[in-house]
Amino acid sequence: MSDIEIAQNATMRPIIGLAKEHYGIDAEHLDPIGHYKAKISLEYINSLSDKADGKLVLVTAISPTPAGEGKTTTTVGLGDAMNRLGHKTIMCLREPSLGPCFGVKGGAAGGGYSQVVPMEDINLHFTGDFHAIGVAHNLLSALIDNHINHGNALDIDPRRIQWKRVVDMNDRALRNIVVGMGGPANGYLREEGYDIVVASEVMAILCLATSRADFKDRLGRIVIGYKSDKITPVYARDLNAQGAMAALLKDAIKPNLVQTLENNIAIIHGGPFANIAHGCNTVTATKTALKLADYVITEAGFGADLGAEKFIDIKCRMSGLKPSAVVLVATVRALKFHGGITKENLNTENLSALEQGFSNLERHYHNITQHYGLPCVICINHFTFDTEAEITLLQQKCEALGAKCIVSKHWAQGGAGAEVLAHTVLEVTNNNTAEFTYVYDENLSLWEKIETIATKLYGASHITASAKVKAQLTEWNTDYGKFPICMAKTQMSFSTNPNAKGAPSGHSLEIREVKLANGAGFIVAIAGEIMTMPGLPKVPAAERIDIDNDGKITGLF
Repeated sequence: MSDIEIAQNATMRPIIGLAKEHYGIDAEHLDPIGHYKAKISLEYINSLSDKADGKLVLVTAISPTPAGEGKTTTTVGLGDAMNRLGHKTIMCLREPSLGPCFGVKGGAAGGGYSQVVPMEDINLHFTGDFHAIGVAHNLLSALIDNHINHGNALDIDPRRIQWKRVVDMNDRALRNIVVGMGGPANGYLREEGYDIVVASEVMAILCLATSRADFKDRLGRIVIGYKSDKITPVYARDLNAQGAMAALLKDAIKPNLVQTLENNIAIIHGGPFANIAHGCNTVTATKTALKLADYVITEAGFGADLGAEKFIDIKCRMSGLKPSAVVLVATVRALKFHGGITKENLNTENLSALEQGFSNLERHYHNITQHYGLPCVICINHFTFDTEAEITLLQQKCEALGAKCIVSKHWAQGGAGAEVLAHTVLEVTNNNTAEFTYVYDENLSLWEKIETIATKLYGASHITASAKVKAQLTEWNTDYGKFPICMAKTQMSFSTNPNAKGAPSGHSLEIREVKLANGAGFIVAIAGEIMTMPGLPKVPAAERIDIDNDGKITGLF
């Protein structure tokens, strides 16, 4: 069966009963949305503050390929396996974006027998969080243009507005637009554009805020543009926008409870992209799970050079979270792709390509163990086309690294197929005595932080930037020098060239643009050609998605 057929045949249990049975959460603390989704109240979350924290395990992956790696599938399978072994475990995931669901991915709720359900709901609108983020973001956009139209008392320079509009769909036609056309009654004529919702700073703020008060304060700190003197920033609070924005997001700030196919609790909340934002679920979700469970399995977006680095250097740095171990997911197919094999030929055994592509896994493993200071278990997410010779070679090469390498069959067998992985993760987690380290010291200059990420993690020899970008970073060092860096680059490679597979070294990394995300509390460094508004592929996943007369959805996977 396809993923959606497996999900539609699942036996789900009412989420209110599961929450009470597994974690003693009374119904009064939950806002049910239908039978199988619920939001958990912040008041209840605050009541858990005196409880001890469980242990946190991060799931990351090698550099993504069209062959697929399966971070979410592994996160769910590992969590189900640990629950099967009697360890109270919660999985913390990001919410899927509609853009990629209708673009390439077709869904992002796990796969096979390691999924979160209700799968269709999770992939399509879910609890409305992304809608609320988009509306709150666009409210600020509307307030900016309205203020200019009514006299511009703040002296906002329309040419230096930094705040675009957003929509949760891949639509390249909206990247650059003109607003205010049609005469003075329609506002001030100016160039504008759209980002996808998951690239919004409001999304980043939702994921990093620790309370309603912190949330509203961060919204007020958003820099929307500059005055006509070119240097004085204008904040969202100058437009009195933060209160209304926070009101629109009053429910979105609450974490969402769902379940796996094996009726274990999962929290899905927030979802910034990892190539253009920090790629982690909310601090609130992760901290809540740590108070409720003995073990929390969470994921960070894309490869370990992007999502995992930002998990460490942004999310953990800001929140005080401390992971105990990392699971690095790879597949034989993906490694062969990194070894130069085309997608059409990945199901054919090719030991030479596998050996060549192994360099990608090796660098990610080295980064995790050496630069993040964390113990790492390599999970080979098993595909039916993997041959014994390929698996043996991969295990031998992992052993030569000194790495624990487990072949896991959770896609086909659910939690039962990940029990060996779970035993290994438990052993590593419980015996970990090392303290994880940040990739860079917060006291470095912004330029030095970017350089450290590029040379330590990406294998670059150096970084370059225009005089304008360098001057901007130098200026920001005064007020924002302690901010972490959020690198925005292609997820497909360690370099800025998405076609450079394996582990390219000695390349130059160009920083094309830098952006201040003052509310989120980080500096975005855009390297190479990266889009904050993706486009649809030639054959988008939307063409396969359908619904019949009985309301049954097909085509999600």
